[in-house]
Amino acid sequence: MSGKVVIFSAPSGAGKSTIVGHLLKKYPQFAFSISATSRPPRGSEKDGVEYYFINAERFRSLIAADAFVEHEEVYPGRFYGTLKSEVERLWAAGKVIVFDVDVKGGYNLKTYFGESARSFLILPPSLEVLEKRLRARQTDSEADIVQRLAKAQSELDFARGKFDVEVLNDDLSTAIEMTCREIDEFLK
Repeated sequence: MSGKVVIFSAPSGAGKSTIVGHLLKKYPQFAFSISATSRPPRGSEKDGVEYYFINAERFRSLIAADAFVEHEEVYPGRFYGTLKSEVERLWAAGKVIVFDVDVKGGYNLKTYFGESARSFLILPPSLEVLEKRLRARQTDSEADIVQRLAKAQSELDFARGKFDVEVLNDDLSTAIEMTCREIDEFLK
């Protein structure tokens, strides 16, 4: 291993992607790690930009070939993971790798990278606020929203105390400011 990594995890809708987007603009040495997924693209998502879209059968063969740093079957037949080739590509470019992953993925990445990583858990103010955010983005079906809310509670129960930094995202500016302070300390 070489280089450093910064890991962001949260239940879906907690605001981690918004925070990560801000940080990628602020820190020129940061590069976003593109995760692999077996889910289909949403909206205008492009392969190799937001995700590497891989069908479930191919995903399973890559797991068998030990091609992932971490992976998880988040829902039946729906895989997410971090390809070792993606980490190698970004470190070869001299970048600090930024991960935007679910809670179990974040925990697994922190375990894998150890002291080379700073892990952040982005917390929603409440499950009610989380539900409003999921509905407002209008990208998920009603069934998906119900599934994401149920998963959010179990993720929060699992995650508490397992990340280096917990950031309450009830005010975006404050959450970004706190995150930047922690990152500046980590990068010294």
